Amino acid sequence: MNEATIDRWGEASKITKKLVGSWSFNRVIEGQATMQGIATFAPLDRERLAYREQGQLRLANGTIVQAEREYVFSHSDGGFKVFFREDPPRLFHEISLSVSSGGELSGYARHLCRRDEYRSAYMFLPDGTFVVRHVASGPSKDYTMNTTYTRLS
Repeated sequence: MNEATIDRWGEASKITKKLVGSWSFNRVIEGQATMQGIATFAPLDRERLAYREQGQLRLANGTIVQAEREYVFSHSDGGFKVFFREDPPRLFHEISLSVSSGGELSGYARHLCRRDEYRSAYMFLPDGTFVVRHVASGPSKDYTMNTTYTRLS
């Protein structure tokens, strides 16, 4: 079976290597907030990356707060796994990537957090950017969050 690949991103199994570095991001939490900031992917070892984002979160009422988040990305065949940065790490989801008809490398996952469901999509675009979409629904969550990442030079 041929490995999923897209020119700028390369093979799906090597996607974590292509993420290393700094990225600017723009996030929209539909109807609730926006956020701009910087995200970094730094190697922890041969298989894992530390992900850290920091930025300004602007709530719908105009309030601005400093926000940050951390995850661990781990290489897997054909994609990657994302863990919450906890001790011990807890799996958020695993993404298997394939080339879509639109020409991007994409993958999807689902995660249950108690009674709330997260449906996530990762799209690695031919222009070198990538987009992450989380749709959270359930008794405690109801939002759609889209984040676009652009590599910093």
